[in-house]
Order: sequence, then C-alpha cells, then structure tokens
Amino acid sequence: MKRIGIIYAGNQFSVGEQDYEGLKAEIEAAYREGRSVWITVNHGEGRPQRAELLVGPGIPIAVLPIPDESPE
Repeated sequence: MKRIGIIYAGNQFSVGEQDYEGLKAEIEAAYREGRSVWITVNHGEGRPQRAELLVGPGIPIAVLPIPDESPE
C-alpha cells in the first residue's frame, strides 16, 4: 500500500509511504488517552500541498487504505 486516504471535515487528504495500521494505532491511542495529535497529510491533486490535521477526541476522521494498483 502506497497511500492512505483521509476524510477530515468533509475534505479528502492522503498520506504517502506510511503504514496504515501504524497510523490507525497512533490515532486510536490519542482518542483513548484523551489527547490530540497532529498528523501530516497531503492536500490536492497533481502537486499536493502539505497540511497538518489535528486529531483527537471529538474530532471525526476516516482512514481508508488505498491499495497499490496491480500491474497489468
């Protein structure tokens, strides 16, 4: 898996070259411990722009694995 899709505040973001389960565990730990963390994501197509999202209790976020495209 090369990318992870993120839906945050109705907007789509992505994370490249990061472990899906690791990112999910980081977010889950913040929720469980009642703290917030910043995650670095990309926003936009073609020439993505770096963005920081604050995640923690009460802040909804969706994390979607984007599978590698199969070579044909």
